Amino acid sequence: MSALALAFVIPLLGAVGIALAGKSPNLRESITLATAVLLFGTVLQLLDPVLAGERPELVLFEILPGLSIAFKVEPLGMLFGLIASGLWIVNSVYSIGYMRGNDEKHQTRFYVCFALSLASALAIAFAANLLTLFLFYELLTLMTYPLVTHAGTDKARAGGRTYLAILMGTSILFLLPAVIYVWHLTGTTEFQAGGILPANMDKGEVAILLALFMFGIGKAALMPFHRWLPAAMVAPTPVSALLHAVAVVKAGVFSVVKVVVYVFGIDTLTGATDWLVAISGFTIIAASIVALNADNLKRRLAYSTVSQLSYVILAAAILAPLSIVGAALHIAAHAFGKITLFFAAGSIYTAAHKTEVSQLDGIGKRMPWTMAAFTVGALSLIGIPPFAGFISKWFIMSGAWATQNVLAAAVILASTLLNAAYFLPIVHRAFFRPLSAEAEQHPHGEAPLPMLIALTFTAVLTTAMFFFPDTALRLAEGVAASLKAMPE
Repeated sequence: MSALALAFVIPLLGAVGIALAGKSPNLRESITLATAVLLFGTVLQLLDPVLAGERPELVLFEILPGLSIAFKVEPLGMLFGLIASGLWIVNSVYSIGYMRGNDEKHQTRFYVCFALSLASALAIAFAANLLTLFLFYELLTLMTYPLVTHAGTDKARAGGRTYLAILMGTSILFLLPAVIYVWHLTGTTEFQAGGILPANMDKGEVAILLALFMFGIGKAALMPFHRWLPAAMVAPTPVSALLHAVAVVKAGVFSVVKVVVYVFGIDTLTGATDWLVAISGFTIIAASIVALNADNLKRRLAYSTVSQLSYVILAAAILAPLSIVGAALHIAAHAFGKITLFFAAGSIYTAAHKTEVSQLDGIGKRMPWTMAAFTVGALSLIGIPPFAGFISKWFIMSGAWATQNVLAAAVILASTLLNAAYFLPIVHRAFFRPLSAEAEQHPHGEAPLPMLIALTFTAVLTTAMFFFPDTALRLAEGVAASLKAMPE
């Protein structure tokens, strides 16, 4: 069996094994970790062939001429696949500490849904056409819904309803018609370098079709269809990490870049993306302002994600090879930085039972490893070297300057200041303010060791990407090279 086929089979078999081992927590979690490691090793086998120019393919079946369920690994999908499968290992380690440390119920269901969500995410990453991407995009929403509503409270169910309504509503109302219209225009939904749409399409028609895609891909959280993301913060922290770093929002911005590069192409989109630069720029700034005023830590991180995702959309809309490289790199940089931040937030909750920024005075003295990792994640997303976020922001800004897109450049500069304004006060509180009287009376240390190992590792990854960006950069450059290539 090929590595590509195994990438889907392994998490599915893992989910079955986890379900069968549900009465034995140690065995269940061992199967989870073994499945995650095996999956990452399998995905890693595809890397060298893709870097060498090969495009592994797998066709399951054809529904109609030009409509098939098929998979094909290209550089952007390879990058997303590595991120999703690699971070599943770390998230699984963290989840063991979190779920046990907080005595969470329904842990077997949690791990099963996690495995099925990863299978869906990889199917999106390796989708060869719009139909395949759409089907597994919907499946990912359904697989993550039980995770969002995991707590079973009224608040969790309300958050889950918002999550499901916005994501399913946007995809059915906007994304599905866009996919059907592309098939109507071209007779295919296959992704191709340079795009599949006619280069002489009317620019107004192009802009409308682009809008259907951009708002239909609700997981990218472009305003005004962003509320599902903060609503989903009712979920346990490992699920928040899945939503923000491993699978869900990454599936959204991945799909945005995939559609721009492999459906539209630069020739078709030239002159039709000014509105997208404006709306993504507005999302970046507006979400940053909301984050700045949020005292709840997870809410601040959620709106930070809404803002950071639109960096990828903005970079794609700039239509410069440099900005496309930046878009692909920011998918990775944001994944490493944001998972570190959510891991830290979950550790604070588990060890200190604190959820508000205003409660964090002096917590760095009690939880130095956790808050050091939080600082790394925060500095990366601000865009400060030597962390991963600096590299992706550099390429996005370079693309903006290369195309003389003043609005995009201004948004990046302004939002960087806002990023600093809502992250640095947390760091200052943690390390430079005295412990509160309440904290003095209720001493605590770090979170359980598995959680500490996971957040330290992701902080190291965030730093390592700055010093060793070669693999991610080669894949990102492969995506940018496809922007101008014409269909065969």
